[in-house]
This record gives sequence, C-alpha cells and structure tokens, in this order.
Amino acid sequence: MTEQRKPIVNIVIVALNVIWFLLLSMWGDAGDVDFAVKHGAMYANWVVEQGKWMMLFTSMFYHFSIGHLANNMIILFFIGNQVEQLMGHVKYLVLYFLAGLTGGICSMYHILQTGAHTVSGGASGAVFGVIGALLWIVIRHKGRMGDITLKRMFLMLALSLYYGFSDTGIDNVAHAGGLVGGFLLSVALYRKPDRS
Repeated sequence: MTEQRKPIVNIVIVALNVIWFLLLSMWGDAGDVDFAVKHGAMYANWVVEQGKWMMLFTSMFYHFSIGHLANNMIILFFIGNQVEQLMGHVKYLVLYFLAGLTGGICSMYHILQTGAHTVSGGASGAVFGVIGALLWIVIRHKGRMGDITLKRMFLMLALSLYYGFSDTGIDNVAHAGGLVGGFLLSVALYRKPDRS
C-alpha cells in the first residue's frame, strides 16, 4: 500500500488565488473593468492586437468578487486535492495550467468571434479542467473511486453547467474548454496504479 501524497500544489494554488484577491481588494475595486484589465484579467482584443498573451495566464488568478473567488476555491480545494493525490504533483500542475489555458483560449476565440468587448477572469476554466480529469479517473476505475461514482460526477457537472447557463456574466465557453481540455489531458497523463 502506497503512502497518500499530500496535495501541496493544489493548496499553494488556492492560497495564491486568495492572497492575490486580498491584495487587489486593498489596492482597489476588483469588480471595476479598468482595474481588472490592469491587474491581470483578460481583454481578448489586447491579447491579439497588442500581444499580451500573458493575460491568458494571469486571468486564471483574477477574481471579480469574493463570491466569485469562493465558488471557485471551494470546488478546487476538495476536487483538486483528490486529483493531485491520484495523479501526483507534477502531472497535476501541468493539468491545472494547461486546462486553464485551454479554457482561456476557447473563451478568447469566442469573444473575438462574437465581437464582444468582454473582460474575463477567474480560475473556473482550470477548475472545470480538474473536474474533467476526475471524470476520466472515475471512468478509468470502472465508474467508482471511493465515494465518487459516475452518477455523482454527471450530476455535479449538470448542476455546474446549469448554473453557468442560468446566470449572466458566466464564461461558459471557458468552462466547456477547460472541462474538455482537462478530460483529454487526464487521458494522456493519468496512469491507474497496479494492484500488487
């Protein structure tokens, strides 16, 4: 029996998101669009026209309100801890950021195609990527990982996606992109442990 890994990477990611939001709240109004763009949120037109590709990364750490932050971090803390323990630190780190970037790129493409002048941010693309990874892991384990079943996974996904589509201001394209990206990355990265 192998010793369970401590999810240090996920805990650090959650802590960085919280600390950054607290600092931003001291400096100004995180919900203000101009402030948001200057401090890490993504404005798709600037990414393409001015080459500010770093916004795809920094926007994963920018949250517009305490509720926005709390929703993402609570889900990330519980699901991310499990996924990191199953995948390992390095693979989890790769999964988190690549899924988040996938969500951001999908969001940026959609914004540019629709001609919207939207400012976006938040860890939800990466969070949905982690959910997508857990979905594959549960499938790989024949539909059950401890208390987690495929039925519960699909219910959680249905509720999360319903919430996104029923509320305005939610970047559903980033969610979908992150979810698919995380699922596919998990297919490539996750190896089911041999039972000896």
